Amino acid sequence: MDRVEQVTIRRVMGRLMPFLGLLYLVAYIDRQNVSYAKLQMVDALGMSEAAFGLGASLFFVGYFLFEVPSNLFLHRVGAHIWFTRIIASWGLVTVALAFTPNATVFYILRFLLGVAEAGFFPGVLYLLTLWFPARYRARAVGLFMLASAVANAVGAGIGGWLLDQGGTFGLAGWQWVFLATGVPAILLAPIVFFFLPRSPASARWLDPEHKAWLAAELAEGAQGEPESPGAALRAILDRRVVLLCLVYIGFPLAAYGLSYWLPTIVRSFGVSNSVNGLLNIIPWTLVAIALWAVPRHAARVRNPIWHAAGPALIGAGLLALSVWVEGPVLRFTFLSLAAAAIFSGQPVFWTLPPRLLSGARAAAGFAAINSVGNLGGFFAQAAVPAIRDHTQSDTAPMLLLAVCLAAAGLGVVLVERTLPKAA
Repeated sequence: MDRVEQVTIRRVMGRLMPFLGLLYLVAYIDRQNVSYAKLQMVDALGMSEAAFGLGASLFFVGYFLFEVPSNLFLHRVGAHIWFTRIIASWGLVTVALAFTPNATVFYILRFLLGVAEAGFFPGVLYLLTLWFPARYRARAVGLFMLASAVANAVGAGIGGWLLDQGGTFGLAGWQWVFLATGVPAILLAPIVFFFLPRSPASARWLDPEHKAWLAAELAEGAQGEPESPGAALRAILDRRVVLLCLVYIGFPLAAYGLSYWLPTIVRSFGVSNSVNGLLNIIPWTLVAIALWAVPRHAARVRNPIWHAAGPALIGAGLLALSVWVEGPVLRFTFLSLAAAAIFSGQPVFWTLPPRLLSGARAAAGFAAINSVGNLGGFFAQAAVPAIRDHTQSDTAPMLLLAVCLAAAGLGVVLVERTLPKAA
């Protein structure tokens, strides 16, 4: 690696990734805070586990419907404008959730939260293709997704504690969960507008030689057809993009199914809300370590695809074992290791779409894959409590997650063979 390349990548990593990670941390906490609020909110609103799970899962319906349009707007107006709109709106909806009076309003607000946040995650993935050559993207996505692990750990640490603050200023504990996690997003919105540059060419912290090197590298690695009004639609309808959409479903299904239900499983061990939150820091610490290590190792080998498929298959096995073992310690151990496996393969998966997409096609393709895949989250948060109600077992739903995750791992291997070779 020559000096210009080294300095350029270090500056881009240092400037963009911590800030994007902070935004994703806030987004993920606002998305997953419902798993802790649920421990009190179900009784407060007079809902069953299945009815609450359906409401929580409506987030993914709004997310699915508005993901592609949101990413196309981002491509047109720039991340600094569109991310400002996204983070401000999801913060406002999260705060509104603190004052949910009944199940109907809860359903509406969870749907609106999905609408508000739609486009952020795939928008960042698209943004990374404008700033990083292909050989650095898995590492960049891994660093970005570290924020989801930190978010779950932070959310676990404060979620249980906030539940125990019921009565403060006349508010219930579940109301404090939404208030304390929604306000930071609102405060960050104006910072996003002024901090994020529209493109590498407008970044004041890159010297002309660094901008020239980055532009040459990105131009050399660009794929696909020239931009045209129908390019985005053709990208979404591309057979390979459709296959990537279907394969990806298993990852969010397992991830959201586990993260949504894990506090409920831990509660069945007989611990308090605060201890529940502290214990849930453990799996997300393991996730953070895996998200750092697996993409770095994948970048060093010529055929990294098993770094996406392998963790999925391992995670499926661990989820299945968590159902059959006896005792809370072993069960929690397998679930914690499964969480690390589920998340660690995803950064490598996201290096596949840029092998056939760029520009507006990449913006649309990323959004389509992420939106369809995140329907797995809708299915998980609706199906997991329904299976629990039917079986009266807190761990039985993990078998469904295991089967879907195993299918995703095998699908990655098959779909990867249909894509152009990596640059």
